Amino acid sequence: GMLVGVVWGASSLSQKLIPDGFTPLQLSTARYLTYGLFALILIGPKIRRVASRFGKAEWIALGWLSLIGNIVYYVLISTAVQLSGVAFTSIIIGFLPVAVTIIGSRDHGAVSLKRLWPSLLFGAIGIFGVSWQSLSQGPGGFDLTRIIGLACALGALASWTAFAVGNARWLTRLHDVSADEWNLMTGVVTGGLALL
Repeated sequence: GMLVGVVWGASSLSQKLIPDGFTPLQLSTARYLTYGLFALILIGPKIRRVASRFGKAEWIALGWLSLIGNIVYYVLISTAVQLSGVAFTSIIIGFLPVAVTIIGSRDHGAVSLKRLWPSLLFGAIGIFGVSWQSLSQGPGGFDLTRIIGLACALGALASWTAFAVGNARWLTRLHDVSADEWNLMTGVVTGGLALL
């Protein structure tokens, strides 16, 4: 879990460390071409077998999930970081667990919100506490750039939430394909979309 946090944080911070001149679309393309290449290498020996188990619905789902959960998400988050900064964007994205939990709570077998409200409440308080200093030390008002950055961060939150819930729902439907194979095929499709 700590390593995932480090990798996620580094991916957000890297957008500020990369020299100016790279657009969010270029950053997203480079990131997901790399992801697609690694996914292709890892699933390469069994790609035909796995791909043959997918029907039209699975391919459409892979395309949709790859687009919203990877490319669109990263373009939006990169834009938000460039326009509003890492701290501000991280605050918005910090609501991901809360958003995914609330939306996913309607699924069959999910834990009810009645049982989750204490955790959600403390999570929201924690996010508020962490973000307070960052927000209070920012500029006095929101200029247009910061508003666009906020909109992009909220868009990234929405796209990743849709991906997380949609991907979880698809994983429960799959019977002949493992979660690892599905995730690697998502990487291959994402790489193909990045190439386009």
